[in-house]
Amino acid sequence: MPLATTHRAGLVDQVIEQLRTAVRQGEWPVGERIPTEPELGEQLGVGRNTVREAVRALAHTGLLEVRQGDGTYVRATSEVSGAIRRLAGSELREVLQVRRTLEVEGARLAATERTEDDVAELRALLARRASERDEGRWEHFARTDAEFHRAVVRAGHNGLLTELYLGLTEVVTASVAATSTITPGAEHVPEIGHEGLVDAVAEGDPDRAVAEARGFLDGLLARVESAPNGTD
Repeated sequence: MPLATTHRAGLVDQVIEQLRTAVRQGEWPVGERIPTEPELGEQLGVGRNTVREAVRALAHTGLLEVRQGDGTYVRATSEVSGAIRRLAGSELREVLQVRRTLEVEGARLAATERTEDDVAELRALLARRASERDEGRWEHFARTDAEFHRAVVRAGHNGLLTELYLGLTEVVTASVAATSTITPGAEHVPEIGHEGLVDAVAEGDPDRAVAEARGFLDGLLARVESAPNGTD
C-alpha cells in the first residue's frame, strides 16, 4: 500500500513539526509534562498511533522524554540542545569551548551586520542583567545573560549560525549559572561585563568585537580550569 504509507508518513511528519513548534514557542516549558496521546490526537485531528510515532521520534532526538507510567516530558527546546543534554557528563569546559567557537564569529558578524534596533536590544539586555546582578537575582541573571548572547549572534543576521546557537539555549544558561559560582570561598564571583562588546558592535568594529568576545570566554575557561575540580 505505497499511497497509504506515504500519506501516513506525511501525517507523522506534520505532527512532529507541530509538536516541535509548540515546544520551541514555550507552550510546554522544559520539564513540563505534555498532554496524553489521546488528548494530542484529539487536538491535532489524527489517530493515537500517529501521535505515538511522532512522540517516539522526538524522544529519540532528545526533545522529549517518555517516562513509562508517568507521561511524556519536555527535555529540551530543540533537537540540537536535546542531543547535547544526552551526552553523559557534558563538561563545562567543553560547553565553553563550543560557545567560544560560535560566539566569536557571531560577534564579528554582529559588528558588520547589526541594525540600530539590534544595538538597542543589546543595551536593554545589558541594563536588565545589571539590575538582576545588583539585586542578587542570579537565576534571572543567568537567563538574561544567555538571552544577551543569543541577541549578539542574531545581530549578525546569519540564519544558520543563529539556529545552531539557539539549540544551545539550555547549556549556555547552565554555563552562565555555573561560572557565576565557581570561585572557592565566594558565593558569587565578579561577573564579566559586556559593555565593551556592545560598544564594538555599535561602532562597527569587528576586530574589537572578536577580541571582546574571545576575551571574556577565555576568562571563563581560565576560571573553570583553575577551579578545584577542574571543570564543573
